[in-house]
Amino acid sequence: MTSTTATAPTLEVRALSKRYGARAAVDALSFSCSPGTVTGFLGPNGAGKSTTLRILTGLAEADEGMALIGGRRYRALEHPARTVGVMLDARALHGGRTGIETLRLTARTLGMPRDRAEEVLETVGLEQAATKRVGGYSYGMRQRLGIGVALMGDPSVLVLDEPANGLDPEGIRWMRRLLRSFADAGGIVLLSSHQLREVEATVDRLVVISEGRLVREGPLEELTAVTGTRVAALDQAALRRALDAHGIAFELRAGGELAVSLAPEDMGRLALREQLVLTSLGAGAGTGLEEVFFALTGHEEPSADEPAPAL
Repeated sequence: MTSTTATAPTLEVRALSKRYGARAAVDALSFSCSPGTVTGFLGPNGAGKSTTLRILTGLAEADEGMALIGGRRYRALEHPARTVGVMLDARALHGGRTGIETLRLTARTLGMPRDRAEEVLETVGLEQAATKRVGGYSYGMRQRLGIGVALMGDPSVLVLDEPANGLDPEGIRWMRRLLRSFADAGGIVLLSSHQLREVEATVDRLVVISEGRLVREGPLEELTAVTGTRVAALDQAALRRALDAHGIAFELRAGGELAVSLAPEDMGRLALREQLVLTSLGAGAGTGLEEVFFALTGHEEPSADEPAPAL
């Protein structure tokens, strides 16, 4: 499949805010995605992910701030769908058309060659279902077709909401390879997902939000890397007060331990100086994405039944 991803623009969200009545769905949110990256956009239900993606793709207006692709809003792009491929809800595909009709109509709408539809159909692995009506597709097949529609304009940016939903293990592996090759060709992928294990196996960067605000952004390896020291004390409140008093960062870990940004020996010296009785002390271990998500947002792994935005 041909690609223009080598010239991918930067994706930027700058101080974005959006309110619905008294509720702030997005609150001064800022982050960026560079060419060559697959970024996981994570947050608990109601965190503002769908609202952010809708503003980014021109389906909603921000109250303040902006979402830009190559320094321009989506609607100001010369050929929006040929710059940004979007899949926010594969269930919105017309059930009365066949798979190939859906892609040919998309190709004609975007001014792409007719044979682009056959090319994309092969890319998403739906050749055998080309003449089957979309209403008879499984959820996983609709997801593949939705990704195909997003790829139709040969974009340099992909914005996908829950792309792994409904895919079987083979389909998930296919999607993972597709997104990785897209990014390796110089493209940008921004994907929102509740499937944390699949995100961890697919992305190289994370943007984590909660209550509409950014709580952490950075490379996956950095966010799940070794974290200084694991420590717990007989008096946990006193331990936290001591760390706060010395300006030492810490995060709560499973079992009530704290992950502290100190070497174990330095933590031991601090405990001695503050007369703290420690009940555990050891080198920090790398953490999985689930644990990082819980520590950053205070939520358990979210369910996959958050309603997707309607197109």
